[in-house]
Amino acid sequence: MGELASRDQLRMSFVRWALFTVPLLVFLGFLSGRVAGSSSGNRWFSALAQPAAMPPGWAFGLAWTLLYILMGVALAMILNARGARYRGIAIALFAGQFIANLGWSPLFFAAHQVFPAFVLIVIILALAIATTFAFGRVRTAAAWLMVPYIGWLCFAAILNWQVHQLNPRAETLVPTASHTQIEL
Repeated sequence: MGELASRDQLRMSFVRWALFTVPLLVFLGFLSGRVAGSSSGNRWFSALAQPAAMPPGWAFGLAWTLLYILMGVALAMILNARGARYRGIAIALFAGQFIANLGWSPLFFAAHQVFPAFVLIVIILALAIATTFAFGRVRTAAAWLMVPYIGWLCFAAILNWQVHQLNPRAETLVPTASHTQIEL
């Protein structure tokens, strides 16, 4: 019994981290989208010319939920790797890319800034790639859990660019009001 913690204790530590990180990331991602009005009811977004590859609205909610779950598990692995050499930088990179990620929906859907949102998603992608490499230095499995996120960011960046190309003055687009005024 020369070990500090048993395998079961280490596994339970990881589970505790995951029970914290997964719901937190899913909640914050949901909150960012909700505050930004990124749902199917966003009249500004509905009024934009859409790229041919644009998935249906429900696909985004499903994809982001799965990606936030994977990222939460990956982050839990890194947080659980106490004493790992690159743990601190991996956590800092993750925090940076995640904060930037949370800023994308308000920038795109609420502020209607399509090109700045494209620039932001490229920054998020670069930070996510750096995070993945840092995660790989700590836990290989955590890095692999980030790969679907990187793939989705690439796809989202392409869609963002295409929306910009199809709607060069998107920020000035004002959808018609959905209410009716009745004068007496």
